[in-house]
Amino acid sequence: MNYIVVLMLTIFTTGLLFAVNADADSIKEELEKSPRHGEWVKITAADEHEINAFIVFPEVKEPATSIIVIHEIFGLTDWIRLVADKLAADGFVAICPDLLSGMGPNGGGTDSFDSKDDVRRIIRNLKPARVKAALDAVQKYMRDLPSTNDKVAVSGFCWGGGKTFSYAVQSDEIAGAFVFYGSAPSVEDIPKISVPVYGFYGENDNRINATIEATKAAADAAKVMYEPVIYEDVGHGFLRRGMMDDANETQKAAVKSAWERWVKILGEL
Repeated sequence: MNYIVVLMLTIFTTGLLFAVNADADSIKEELEKSPRHGEWVKITAADEHEINAFIVFPEVKEPATSIIVIHEIFGLTDWIRLVADKLAADGFVAICPDLLSGMGPNGGGTDSFDSKDDVRRIIRNLKPARVKAALDAVQKYMRDLPSTNDKVAVSGFCWGGGKTFSYAVQSDEIAGAFVFYGSAPSVEDIPKISVPVYGFYGENDNRINATIEATKAAADAAKVMYEPVIYEDVGHGFLRRGMMDDANETQKAAVKSAWERWVKILGEL
């Protein structure tokens, strides 16, 4: 490899790392400046494992609808906490559980792992029963808070979007499921869903979108409410990408449209 190519790769990599770090710093700064009350809580699941979770409260007069925010395959990150904070700004009690709680070195969670590869490997091997036990416990915790009403919705991104769709199959107590570019359950499981499911997908994401038509057909046949919307000219992970400092206008527009739809539906549950 000649000197010019090496130099160009070095410049590109350095610039990419700078952009990632700049976004991380920007997210941390926004979280620190939030006027809303956010705190870490510990919730014990029925299988006795403990879940570390971040919860944010809105500044409202009446008990509010609550929403569980399930993280991506990257685990519980500051970006997920920022999403929760923004949901609280729109009037909802939002909680994001770390589903890797107790799975890391010395019993830690997401932030205890040495690398993102380690996080992804452990997440892929999480047993469905453990995830369900955690979400059941978090749902009960939210429902029992004096500051919430009886409506608990679930949402998730990428890996978390898939777990959100799966949880809609498993639970008939949630008020709704908001799936952001997450994989769907098998069509055989769709008739088991008794809650409304709202899908948010990027147009340039065929890996996920290839299943939408069959999922919609199965939902319609079973009279299950499933409303997928595909946002033009954006890809997988478009909500995170569109909230970054260097997002282009198309990405920002997709975020605005998706967020407005999300908040409107949440308010009408």
